Amino acid sequence: MSDEVLVARGLRKAYGDRVAVQEVGLVLRAGEVLGLLGPNGAGKSTTVGMICGLTVPDAGTVTLSGGVGLASDAVGYKRRIGLVPQDIALYEELPARMNVELFGALYGMAPALLRRRAGEVLDMVGLADRARDKPATFSGGMKRRLNIACALVHDPEILLLDEPTAGVDPQSRNAIFDNLVRLKRAGKALVYTTHYMEEAERLADRITIIDHGRVVAEGTQAQLFARLPAAQTLHVEIDGEPDDALLSGLPGVQRVGQRLDISVGDIGSDAGPLLAALARRGIAVRGLASARATLEDVFLQLTGRALRD
Repeated sequence: MSDEVLVARGLRKAYGDRVAVQEVGLVLRAGEVLGLLGPNGAGKSTTVGMICGLTVPDAGTVTLSGGVGLASDAVGYKRRIGLVPQDIALYEELPARMNVELFGALYGMAPALLRRRAGEVLDMVGLADRARDKPATFSGGMKRRLNIACALVHDPEILLLDEPTAGVDPQSRNAIFDNLVRLKRAGKALVYTTHYMEEAERLADRITIIDHGRVVAEGTQAQLFARLPAAQTLHVEIDGEPDDALLSGLPGVQRVGQRLDISVGDIGSDAGPLLAALARRGIAVRGLASARATLEDVFLQLTGRALRD
């Protein structure tokens, strides 16, 4: 497709006998956010490292629009990508503006353009008034925002963000979200890795889930929700605690004290028959509530509930 700005195919990376990434492929389009999710150690950061050129893949390719790749034009390739790493990467004793200008100079930006862009990106992330201050005096959220400014100074068309909100306060997190929405509207393409499912639900147009170094699911949120046995849950408050025999024959019912949790495909069409079935069994209903499936439900369904340490 003409709007594909990055295509990764068959990425593989092993460290000794341990295969970190195996046959991972991604497609990134202009003006979209691709959420890259996975448990600890699933291969997200390794994948991001291979995409941005910091990690050399054992196999596979990454190609930008126009056929540009690391092998054919490493400098041109890297100038089109901005990276916000998982670990904060700043010179703590240099003023914020000098940090931004240093990163821009590494891309060979002309001095006049660099000065202008440094001011623009510092203003964008809300740090224009702290441009002369050192990151050593900044909060964690301010450092994260400065890292984003450093990644944007050369105006890349693709931005890779590896857990950019780790350890930040809600105000900084919302400021980061606002910046990313503006970048998306401006036509930038973003890859966003996170452990926070609500962030992916809020930001991502499409999602790729990696587990044990392989892609286990990809698609829009609606497409991922369709993989669940039930997309919604009906919570029914009842009088008393009925004998389990009364609940036999009702599919997807789990009793929790005086509440029934009933898995349904569609509340609008399924709630009526379920309530009628409860009434026939003499079970009095005191209240109803509903909840839709979340991205966390999909994530746990695909990757399991076991701890990953």
